[in-house]
Amino acid sequence: MYAAIVFLPLLGSVIAGLFGRLIGARAAELVTTGLLFVSAALSVVTFGHVALGEAETAIVPLWSWIHSGDFLVDWTIRVDTITAVMLVVVTGVSSLVHLYSIGYMHEDPHRQRFFSYLSLFTFAMLMLVTANNFLQLFFGWEGVGLASYLLIGFWYQKPSANNAAMKAFIVNRVGDFGFAMGTFGIWAIFRTLDFDAVFAMAPDMVGKTMNFAGYDLDILTTLCLLLFVGAMGKSAQLGLHTWLPDAMEGPTPVSALIHAATMVTAGVFLVCRCSPLFELAPVATGFVVFIGATTAFFAATVGLFQNDIKRVIAYSTCSQLGYMFAAAGVAAYNAAMFHLFTHAFFKALLFLGAGAVIHSLHHEQDMRKMGGIWKQIPWTWAAMLIGNLALTGVGIPLLHVGFAGFYSKDAIINSTFAAHTGIGTYAFILLVIAAGMTSFYSWRQFLMTFHGRYRGLDHDDHHGHAAHDDHDHHAPKLDEIHESPLVMMIPLAVLSLGALFAGAGFYQHFIGEGAHEFWRASIFLGEGEEGHLPLWVEFAPLVVTIIGFLIAFYYYILHPKLPKMLAARRGMLYLFFFNKWYFDELYDLIFVRPALWIGRFLWKKGDGMVIDGLGPDGVSARVLDATRGTVKLQSGYVYHYALAMLLGVVALATWFVVTRGGM
Repeated sequence: MYAAIVFLPLLGSVIAGLFGRLIGARAAELVTTGLLFVSAALSVVTFGHVALGEAETAIVPLWSWIHSGDFLVDWTIRVDTITAVMLVVVTGVSSLVHLYSIGYMHEDPHRQRFFSYLSLFTFAMLMLVTANNFLQLFFGWEGVGLASYLLIGFWYQKPSANNAAMKAFIVNRVGDFGFAMGTFGIWAIFRTLDFDAVFAMAPDMVGKTMNFAGYDLDILTTLCLLLFVGAMGKSAQLGLHTWLPDAMEGPTPVSALIHAATMVTAGVFLVCRCSPLFELAPVATGFVVFIGATTAFFAATVGLFQNDIKRVIAYSTCSQLGYMFAAAGVAAYNAAMFHLFTHAFFKALLFLGAGAVIHSLHHEQDMRKMGGIWKQIPWTWAAMLIGNLALTGVGIPLLHVGFAGFYSKDAIINSTFAAHTGIGTYAFILLVIAAGMTSFYSWRQFLMTFHGRYRGLDHDDHHGHAAHDDHDHHAPKLDEIHESPLVMMIPLAVLSLGALFAGAGFYQHFIGEGAHEFWRASIFLGEGEEGHLPLWVEFAPLVVTIIGFLIAFYYYILHPKLPKMLAARRGMLYLFFFNKWYFDELYDLIFVRPALWIGRFLWKKGDGMVIDGLGPDGVSARVLDATRGTVKLQSGYVYHYALAMLLGVVALATWFVVTRGGM
């Protein structure tokens, strides 16, 4: 059963990719989607058997992979609680995205290729989460990177899509280099890549150092930091985040799949899977907290003023991933996984809901050209409302009743306060502020999209037009806007149920009294002190959430002209946030331009003048020069040849006299 969960999506990808033209687009859609739903159903059974039941960790060997000297790696499927959670999340969201894509991509002529890529992406992610060793995990890790490149650049006719795909691929390679170095280091230290063996030997390495480049480095701290660099790339943390917003150039179902439950959560999964290592490296966990909290704050500030509906949700994803890492850094790995679980429902819901809006508006993504459409698409409006309530974490702390995000996000904020450390306090302050900003930009997006007057027929030349999800489009009239087809609405309904009830339904299992029985030994569980928190800590997220909503309501409903007036002033803080803290410009200045200059210099000077000039081109040029000189000697006059012979005889006699005289 476990092998079927993993390899059914691969089978669907192969069928759609190799035989898509033969069987047709419709059959390719049905085959890939059907196999994903079978995989999802088996994952639910696995979750009930392994996570909710009493089954022990399952280790299923498939085949021998690499045997070279004492380097032995087998291809093995590992299924424990953390794997079971990820299986449900990945296959559940992916199957709904497949179903949704049948309606969303129905006009695209390359649907077979699209569905093949979707299933390939899912297979790579499943290989990642079922890995039993670091090398197998790295295989799935790189497979996810390849598939994301193919999906982001699916509309390869668009230069922006090609650039976005390349950017995602290159930035992730930076993080993957750290992951690869960490894997090499684990083998060098432990002589094995098997999870259980590495985690069992890790306590013996506490306090020990290794010499690298003349420096004595703490072994566990170094290994954990290298692994976390890989996680930063995949999960778009500060510094390696720049690929995430540009990935919106892919079709909206791709955005939902990559940003909701799969690729971007791989980094969180890696840190939680390696929690026995990280818990022995406090310097590394402190760095994880710092990066996570700072990323949550950074991404929230950038999301405040974005106008592309998908980019707002993308920066929200970046921010929420920061929450997860902050939790992992303070040893609340179960809270991090709980937020990963609930986030998958409401973030996929928001992305697919945004896709339904875009579909209804003939592929318009600029929120400044929306508004006043909630009566035309009431079901989409309701789904987006539920998603926003879950994202902003609306709930009542004392009654412990709320939407999915309330249970998991508040648990993370509380865990940072309960850590009672300097870095924990830093994270608590930034996460609370980020929660307020999350509320503002989420409700800003919702109100601009659905309420106020319809602005689709306005012809103002807005600054910074949003990218469009598809090819040329025209703004529809208000009476032309209608709901998306049923095949797109069913996934919204299912995800809405998850956004409503996933938090309350699984709270006790993930972070409540049944957590130890639920997680067993799959992750490290700290003791936590949430029951002794001050009342103001419990209510802080709710208060800032309400403030964020009120500010958004004031600006975009009561006084809708004010935001445009403030944006026209182009203040320094507005430009700083609108331009994403100028990270892209900074990287262009530090990395891109010098790399281009060095490349051009080596091309023109190094390759052209030195290598070719002194090498092949130079040698051939000198041969030609010698040939031309020799040709000039062939004049056809006898006295020229006689003179040459005379000179030769003189030279020969001179050589003979000199050499004989030397004797």
